[in-house]
Amino acid sequence: MQHNEPVGVLLAAGCGRRFDPTGVRNKLTQNLSNGTTVAAQAAQNLRQVVSRVFAVVQSSELAATFTLLGSKSLQFAGAEQGMGASMAFAVAEVVKFDPDVDSVIIALADMPYVQLDTIRKIAAALKAGAEIVQPVFQEQPGHPVGFSKRHFAALMALNGDIGARRLLIEFPVTQIVVNDPGIVQDIDFITDLPGYKV
Repeated sequence: MQHNEPVGVLLAAGCGRRFDPTGVRNKLTQNLSNGTTVAAQAAQNLRQVVSRVFAVVQSSELAATFTLLGSKSLQFAGAEQGMGASMAFAVAEVVKFDPDVDSVIIALADMPYVQLDTIRKIAAALKAGAEIVQPVFQEQPGHPVGFSKRHFAALMALNGDIGARRLLIEFPVTQIVVNDPGIVQDIDFITDLPGYKV
């Protein structure tokens, strides 16, 4: 059975303390070498594959960026609780917005190097009926990860900073082997910034 197009969820509410322990510089608003910010590039990548993207944010600056890029910004006051809490909030908001959503692709805003083809393959697998889809590069599983609606209740029950790791252990995962180092490459430190090629 063919499913509807997945909805993109972009997690962009983290504080990135490892990038700047003082909290002055937000890693997501730093420019890549193509002049686009980290978060904007991650959002554009997702938006070029799926027509609807919901971005979880704390900062109004990021909210404005995502709105300009055609994504819906979700302000989440509880983001300090961690990634699991942000994920639960986002999926609940997506379902509230459209109860007929079949699947979501959950991407991280500090991973701007993911190739469009990888996101397309994840979307295609979800549309073909896969329940959890994860890309793999050189035997390393990465992001973004797709989830069918079967797992929405479990995603909405997440809290803290664990994310959806438990679901990836407990349930069958469709792994897609990709030649895309971007699925395991995030911006954690200032030294991770230079050298981005479009």
